[in-house]
Amino acid sequence: MRLSLLLLLLLLPGPPPTPGMEDAAFPHLGESSQPPPRACPLRCSCPRADTVDCNGLDLQVFPDNITRAAQHLSLQNNQLQELPYNELSRLSSLRTLNLHNNLISSEGLPDEAFESLTQLQHIYVAHNKLSVAPQFLPRSLRVADLAANQVTEIFPLTFGEKPALRSVYLHNNQLSNAGLPPDAFHGSEAVVILSLSSNRLSYLPPSLPPSLERLHLQNNLISKVPRGALSRQTHLRELYLQHNQLTDSGLDATTFSKLHHLEYLDLSHNRLASVPAGLPRTLAVLHLGRNRIRRVEAARLRGARGLRYLLLQHNQLGATGLPAGALRPLRGLHTLHLYGNGLDRVPLALPRRLRALVLPHNHVTTLGARDLAGTPGLAELNLAYNRLVSARVHRRAFRPLRALRSLDLAGNLLTRLPGGLPGGLHTLRLQRNQLRALEPEPLAGLDQLRELSLAHNRLRVGDIGPGTWHELQALQVLDLSHNELSFVPPDLPEALEELHLQGNRIGHVGPEAFLGTPRLRALFLRCPGGGWGERGKQASHDQHRTGRLPGPPAPECGGYGGQPRAGPGPAATHNSTSATGREPPSPEGSSSVAQTPGAPLGHGPRRRCPSGASTRPSQASRAWPGSWGQGRCVHTQGAPGETQARSSHARHADHTSPAGRGPHSPHKWRRQQ
Repeated sequence: MRLSLLLLLLLLPGPPPTPGMEDAAFPHLGESSQPPPRACPLRCSCPRADTVDCNGLDLQVFPDNITRAAQHLSLQNNQLQELPYNELSRLSSLRTLNLHNNLISSEGLPDEAFESLTQLQHIYVAHNKLSVAPQFLPRSLRVADLAANQVTEIFPLTFGEKPALRSVYLHNNQLSNAGLPPDAFHGSEAVVILSLSSNRLSYLPPSLPPSLERLHLQNNLISKVPRGALSRQTHLRELYLQHNQLTDSGLDATTFSKLHHLEYLDLSHNRLASVPAGLPRTLAVLHLGRNRIRRVEAARLRGARGLRYLLLQHNQLGATGLPAGALRPLRGLHTLHLYGNGLDRVPLALPRRLRALVLPHNHVTTLGARDLAGTPGLAELNLAYNRLVSARVHRRAFRPLRALRSLDLAGNLLTRLPGGLPGGLHTLRLQRNQLRALEPEPLAGLDQLRELSLAHNRLRVGDIGPGTWHELQALQVLDLSHNELSFVPPDLPEALEELHLQGNRIGHVGPEAFLGTPRLRALFLRCPGGGWGERGKQASHDQHRTGRLPGPPAPECGGYGGQPRAGPGPAATHNSTSATGREPPSPEGSSSVAQTPGAPLGHGPRRRCPSGASTRPSQASRAWPGSWGQGRCVHTQGAPGETQARSSHARHADHTSPAGRGPHSPHKWRRQQ
């Protein structure tokens, strides 16, 4: 009875719920406990509630279903030709709009759409097809990138009246001075970066923002800087005017005199005949390469007493263009580039604190005992590709240079090693001379030398005096390629890690050739024709497989019969170097062997690099014994101090770093001040 009553009570319906008493958190019938999915355009990604990423989808139509809450919208790398006004104007919360690399024309970018984007801070429209800039951009803007379009005109409110605007990028367009209104930046007093490079400007635009810190005007048609054009830019730190048509008459004594914070000035690749006057005291880097300068006057440099790097390569100084004491006002000068000026001797009375003197491709024939005595702090001296002969290099010419670490004498007419070399030398380059003898006396005391290049000379094994290599206990890299050696020189330095012997007359490598070089990791032993002897290769393979010395291979190029090693054989690589004095890339027919782990010398997959590149041992193979990397391709650079070409279409190129910083250029000039 009691059981039946209990069942009846359970089956009876309960009282109706009181309004407002439902549990909102409890899921009702047919409802999910998960929140509804956020709306996101088809194929796009929405990693956050305020971010829509439609990058690289080949979109031809502006995506729909973009949430009104979107603050960051990326549409770069698509094929959009226009932006619909209705779709764009409703995104009033947008802060970042990225339209980089599309097909948008000026007609497809409605000005009215930006009126509702009152919070927009970053707009990227580079690499499109704009012919004119938008007439109006929001007042809230901080960064505007319109680079790599076909823009011929901007308007007063394109960049004007933008108090928060910091960076404007207009490089790689077709702007002339007529396309820049005089009030283009009126009311925008916070702009620090302005890039107008690679346009069609004929003179430096007036009325630039006074707040500028970096101004790019390279690759234009500028022949004149109007008087007072830079008088208000007192915060300017970097000014790039290279690759223009500037002459002496286009500058005056006041052009740069008001730039009290200027540190980097690039005037290379112009038509200047003299050093500009009125250089500011704060200047650290002055690039005047590739002009028509015939004479350097001390008076023109007196104001720039803080100069650290002076680049004068490829001018027309000749024998008299740099008189003694002309650089004396530059007491803190660190690096002097005089590449390709027709100088017939090392300039006299150079600044005493000079650390790097770069003089390749001149006509220097003589080095006297006192020519370098005034610069005892030199750490790098480059005299490659001059006309030095041994008889006119004094035996004490290098003795005063106790701080010297790198000496480049490649491409001269030396027949013997110079004497009196500093004991602290780390790198000595003597390739492409006429050396016929190698004696231990000139190398005595060079116990810190790590790299020695003797390639492309006339050395034979009999010309290398006994005990020559014993003086070089720290030597790691030795280049004897392209000489007249008939076998591997004996008694090589024990510390040797890299040995170049290609291009000689070596037909046989004996079983004890490398017993004294246990650290050898890279060996270059190519035949003149680029091949390896088959019998020699097989002998090497047999030795590695059995651990026993085979019989001596036939005397053909590439034969090898060395002692078995504890680890794999050395890794052979292909050498190629730059125009700074190192030897050029080998012919296309010459190939080398890049070893694989466990492969014997001369028996592994070949590795080729593109023209202008070289394979170098990997860092792992140098750092850890028994770790043998495949090497990597390294592209060589141009001549010292020469401006390195950069892609004008790379948006970040002009945004992040100054142009024209080559291998010897002051790429760390701020840190070294």
